[in-house]
Amino acid sequence: MNSKNYIQDAIRTESTDFQSMDQRLGDNGTKRLLHAGIGLATEAGEFLDALKKHIFYGKELDRVNLKEEMGDLFWYMAIACDELGVEFEPLMERNIEKLKARYGEKFTENKAENRDLDSERLILEQ
Repeated sequence: MNSKNYIQDAIRTESTDFQSMDQRLGDNGTKRLLHAGIGLATEAGEFLDALKKHIFYGKELDRVNLKEEMGDLFWYMAIACDELGVEFEPLMERNIEKLKARYGEKFTENKAENRDLDSERLILEQ
């Protein structure tokens, strides 16, 4: 499966009933991005909750659940990608280009604190 097929398959299960939000959020594009953003935050919270239970409560790390939450994160990313008209691969490539511009071949705290945001922005605007 490639990212384009994944996005097409994922959005088939997306709720598109935005009537209850009427005019507050404007067009459906904004509503879809909000849906994706809230969903991403929720699923990231569920991922963290599984880690919290392991680290602070001594429960076994539920790797199956972590993978499920990652899949759910991809689902919400698919909605955002579809709305923004982009596929996963270009985003991944630009992200790596940005990280290489920021850190070169290796992370350092100095490079993290002294970033060239203008150069990073140019990469992201490609």
